[in-house]
Amino acid sequence: MRKYQNVRSRIAAARQKIANWGGFRLNGTITDISGLSVDVAGLSAHMTIGTRLHLYRYDGLPVLSEVIGFVDGVARVMPFDQTEALGPGGTASYLKESINWTGADRAAQPQFRPSGPVLSISAGWLGRIIDPLANPLDGRGPLPVGDTLQFVRASPPLATQRARLGARVDLGVRALNLFVPCCAGQRLGLFAGAGVGKSTLLSMLARYVQCDVTVIALIGERGREVREFIEDGLGKAGLERAVIVVATSDTSAVMRREAAYTAMSIAEYFRDRGRSVLFLMDSITRFCTALREIGLAMGELPAARGFPPSVFAELPRLIERAGPGEEQAERPSGTVLAFFTVLVDGNDFTEPVADAVRSLLDGHVILDNHIADRGRYPAVDVLRSLSRLAHQCYTPEEDDMVKKARAILSTYEEMRDLVRLGAYRPGANAEVDLSLRLAPQLENMLQQRPDEQSSIAEDFQKLRSVVEHDSDPKSGI
Repeated sequence: MRKYQNVRSRIAAARQKIANWGGFRLNGTITDISGLSVDVAGLSAHMTIGTRLHLYRYDGLPVLSEVIGFVDGVARVMPFDQTEALGPGGTASYLKESINWTGADRAAQPQFRPSGPVLSISAGWLGRIIDPLANPLDGRGPLPVGDTLQFVRASPPLATQRARLGARVDLGVRALNLFVPCCAGQRLGLFAGAGVGKSTLLSMLARYVQCDVTVIALIGERGREVREFIEDGLGKAGLERAVIVVATSDTSAVMRREAAYTAMSIAEYFRDRGRSVLFLMDSITRFCTALREIGLAMGELPAARGFPPSVFAELPRLIERAGPGEEQAERPSGTVLAFFTVLVDGNDFTEPVADAVRSLLDGHVILDNHIADRGRYPAVDVLRSLSRLAHQCYTPEEDDMVKKARAILSTYEEMRDLVRLGAYRPGANAEVDLSLRLAPQLENMLQQRPDEQSSIAEDFQKLRSVVEHDSDPKSGI
């Protein structure tokens, strides 16, 4: 009996040593480099898609990379950094984690810890600017370490356990408060071409939306625009309640893709702690472009205008993570109110990315370059913009006023060219005459300076003063 007890104690001690052992390092060999991808042999049996490893350059410096697929038993990886000084015959190194022997019932324990990158987020990240790998970019030292780990590739809450949308949110932007009202936890898209004022509108939302935390993902932006957005658009007060994730246009495809996941994980961290979060991504189009580069490097065939099918499979996995969190009995559930910008080439709102994103969101805001050309900013096309949750936001009186305003603007747009050509005679149609008098006033009312914050009550008071004014021409309208 004493002999068996001694054996059992030795086995227990061995298991404890293995549990405390961090793992063992495996080495493979770089066999091929083609375009953006690198092929690594000798490690395929020990890795999965998403596994991270180091590729060693000829000068000995490591380059962090991620497995994106397998081809004929060889792992295909993409570096987070440039591929210079990498070549065939180089070393690829991977730290394999040890078996989890802890716990009374080994059968109930996973053999390996959950795979995928993790972040140790804390409230001390507020006011910080980081890259997609959570390295600080603001020169203020290392990020504070949190007490829990947040998985970057998290799944959205179950639909049946997710909380309902919250109350109406004051966006601080008149055109949106009136015509695209939002609830806490809603997801909307900002669709715009280049130079229409998209970044300015985002900075207004970042400053004026009533929320506890703002998480901003700047993906594929020009380098000079980052400081301009942070210092001029966001400001010191806005930065204090924000976490900004930056991946400029010169970074690799996996780095730009990772920026979206990292920013969403940070938003989920604060949401799961009962906070109201504003999530801004500029832009989801460049996120899709990064996915396209990765998919094509893996050998996927382009389907819709050069985008492989994996892009449209990945979009809902990201977008569905925004919104309300799981319903909590002991405290209110947190929410993520999300705005995703979509770059529309040539004003084609039916192109694949725009069409797919619009179908996944709870509303869309269209920024029109013709409105911007007329000098009205924000250049929101209120007739083409909508919120699918508007019926939950308006009171009956507000709903009536918005319908009247839409009818006036719609009639005015239909008759604009005829009036310019002199083909319409005043007095021929009372509805048209009313729109010709009131539409310019509505346009002036929607004009708003970037440093001017509005409120819902003030906005509807101004709208009421226009649409409910005496429509008699003698009234001076």
